[in-house]
Amino acid sequence: MTDKPHPQETEATKPPRKRHRIRRFFLAIDAIVDTALWRSGAAIRRTVEGYDAFLRRFRAKGIWRGLAELSSDGLTFGLIGFIVVLAFAQPAFEATRYADWKTTDDFAVTFLDRFGNEIGRRGIVLNDSVPLEEIPDSLIKATLSTEDRRFFFHFGIDFVGTFRAMVENARAGGVVQGGSTLTQQLAKNLFLTNERSLSRKIKEAYLALWLEANLTKQEILKLYLDRAYMGGGVFGVTAAAEFYFNKNVRELTLAESAMLAGLYKAPGKYAPHINLPAARARANEVLTNMVQASLLTEGQVIGARRNPALAVDRSQDQLPEYFLDWALDEVKKLARRNPALARDRIVTVRTTLDPALQRQADLAVETILRENGKLRDAGEAALVSMIPDGAVVAMVGGRSYGESQFNRAVNALRQPGSSFKPFVYMTAFMNGYEPTSIVPDRPVWIGNWSPKNYNRSYRGPVSLKLALTKSINTIPVRLSLDFGREKIIETAYAMGLTHELENSISLPIGSSEVSVVDMAASYATFANGGFKAPAYAILEVKNSDGVVLYQRERDEPDTIRVLPEDKVHQMNDILVNVVEAGTARRARIDGVVAAGKTGTTNAYRDAWFVGYTGNFATAVWYGNDDFSSTRRVTGGSLPAMTWQLYNDYAHKGIELARMPGVDAENLPRLARAQPTKLAATQVVKSQPRVLKRRTQQLLEQIGADMRTLLEQKSAKASVPENSNSTDVAAAQ
Repeated sequence: MTDKPHPQETEATKPPRKRHRIRRFFLAIDAIVDTALWRSGAAIRRTVEGYDAFLRRFRAKGIWRGLAELSSDGLTFGLIGFIVVLAFAQPAFEATRYADWKTTDDFAVTFLDRFGNEIGRRGIVLNDSVPLEEIPDSLIKATLSTEDRRFFFHFGIDFVGTFRAMVENARAGGVVQGGSTLTQQLAKNLFLTNERSLSRKIKEAYLALWLEANLTKQEILKLYLDRAYMGGGVFGVTAAAEFYFNKNVRELTLAESAMLAGLYKAPGKYAPHINLPAARARANEVLTNMVQASLLTEGQVIGARRNPALAVDRSQDQLPEYFLDWALDEVKKLARRNPALARDRIVTVRTTLDPALQRQADLAVETILRENGKLRDAGEAALVSMIPDGAVVAMVGGRSYGESQFNRAVNALRQPGSSFKPFVYMTAFMNGYEPTSIVPDRPVWIGNWSPKNYNRSYRGPVSLKLALTKSINTIPVRLSLDFGREKIIETAYAMGLTHELENSISLPIGSSEVSVVDMAASYATFANGGFKAPAYAILEVKNSDGVVLYQRERDEPDTIRVLPEDKVHQMNDILVNVVEAGTARRARIDGVVAAGKTGTTNAYRDAWFVGYTGNFATAVWYGNDDFSSTRRVTGGSLPAMTWQLYNDYAHKGIELARMPGVDAENLPRLARAQPTKLAATQVVKSQPRVLKRRTQQLLEQIGADMRTLLEQKSAKASVPENSNSTDVAAAQ
């Protein structure tokens, strides 16, 4: 018999009905989770076991297992590399966002000298009047066989062609074939520079893929033919046909097409107006390529081999190529702040160039290099000359534009050496010093560094005038310790230096790099009495309708004073003394007051002379592209000699402008010379030294008429006396 619980106990110990429901709910949730986890684990276990059983059927052993693992790892790392490389290429795609990326910064510019005579052309016009269908088939075949035989079969990157080029280069032991496709080359021309780096190749590859996705093959080929640099400062096959053969591109022969196609590889090396034998040899290789590519037969090219193309003789043209390149860049900069110029890209630009001075600058550089270059291990030079307001009248960017289009006058950065010291002394004059101030020339230490003088000796207490005249190194360093290098940098920027100056302990003696054009512009500030004189090339721009879009006198602000006039007078007096009694005696010009400063860097890598008169400021640099040392070339030797040779010519037949603060009558050398009339103005433009175009054409016509008369006279003399009248008339 079971005992019954007490009724009150049952009611007291029994939980409420609500608690039972909550407890059952959580127990159900727990059961569902447990069941789901168990079933998921079981399913995963069965999947893994099944996958493992499946893979056991393909289990590789021995060498096959190693290859499989390598392939797997290769795919993994390849994917990672693809993502990383794509990240590096992103900046290049920014250029493709412009709606007019096909024509960005492209101009058709006709350049005139300061007197209004044409001196050259730059730029290209895309989508011109010669469509792809009218370009000779021989030129297209020559281009494809030489640059990209698989152009119509790849997607922008040709792995087959790249592998073949690697094999050929390995066999030859050097680079004999390029691996870039025609599309990659176009990507470089449209969006990139000629920089040789891995990052550029990465960008080039991705942009090639982008071009293939957005353009047809015909559009890519047309753009390439329009954009390729063909040497001689011309771009595109249309301009090249006119420049080299004086004919329309539609009229090119097979031999001429082969010669143009040979220019893509190295236009400076194979340009026919520079090296015709090399151009013909290269054209012969192109003909061979056409035969090997099965585009022509040997019988079809034999005539072109036997009768190679003859280019127009342009050896006497002497175009100011470096100046034109720089002027085109200035036009592009001007277009960024001039909406009218940005819209109209077919323009005529009157520049500041004086063709006679340009020829003399080229002659001076070439003469000094020919006479002394090999002997002194100096392979290159640069020169910029301007009137004191900054108008560049002559520019030499290197010894030969045909061999190298790199403009050393504008784009090369070199240490100026002691030619930087005038910035230091001008800063000193503006901070309480005078030319007569005495500063000790003795060893000075900044940490473990101590500057040494050129002659390794010390003079003791010297005046600032003597210190700059003799180019003592310790004095500018001492001055910089007094008022700080930041003030020197501020002065240099105010006078015209544009590249960043490194605030190092050796800054006062010229360790920070500068450009030749900036040095000329900075010294022009001394020549004009203290006004900033940024270098410029453009006087006027007109569009294709003759409307003036830009005029410097109208559109540019007035010049600003950056140096106190009295301090400029003090500096001019010292720098004149540098030429008269210092390190630049070779820069003296008979009857002309000249001032300037030499500069020579460590190990004789760079040699400078930057000088000026009341009429011109001119900077000259000598050195080597590979930064190798010269054979003791100093600023007072080859640069000063070149400066003198150029400026002696430049100052003939013009009125001499006074140099601010310098009285020529107080200079003993000039006082003994015959008196020369000096102009009151400070800026005097040189006069034309060349025949006007109409005069030249008239003389050429007279010469042609004279040759015709001589031929007729010769024909009459060759007729036998017994000839009848009909024969005589025929001979005539």
